[in-house]
Amino acid sequence: MSNTGYARVSTDDQDPAAQIDALTAAGCDPIFVEHASGATMQRPEWHACNRGLGKGDTLTVVRIDRLGRSLADLVSTLDDLAARGVHFRSLTEGIDTSTSIGRMVYQLAASFAEYERALIRERTCAGIDAARAAGRRHSRTSNETSHVNCMITARVSLRSLDS
Repeated sequence: MSNTGYARVSTDDQDPAAQIDALTAAGCDPIFVEHASGATMQRPEWHACNRGLGKGDTLTVVRIDRLGRSLADLVSTLDDLAARGVHFRSLTEGIDTSTSIGRMVYQLAASFAEYERALIRERTCAGIDAARAAGRRHSRTSNETSHVNCMITARVSLRSLDS
């Protein structure tokens, strides 16, 4: 059962030393260090870190935003870790999914993410209905549909690599 640290800074100009020090003080070994944007989960050090995590291990970050900036990505990642029996710990926010209060905080965050997705879906449907009522219709051209299908296939292929 390892306590694995993950540190991330967005640019090469930023110094991850403070994160590394905090993770070392928290007993993390190994520590994966990334110089990449948090806007996407497609990061090489994150993938290496994630592949090494197994049942009973703990992933520790200094702040939850070091793992990712998108709430949807964070919830998806934390769901994946939980399904694999991996605990999550964020030092700054005090989240520790190996404890009952940590799981509760995580579940609250997941509930807000689900609510956010529902609001987006409702706004999208309302916008489509309003456009139809105004007589506007938009459908994808065959070229757009081909591009979307290609993107979906690529995403499915990338997901299979994560397994």
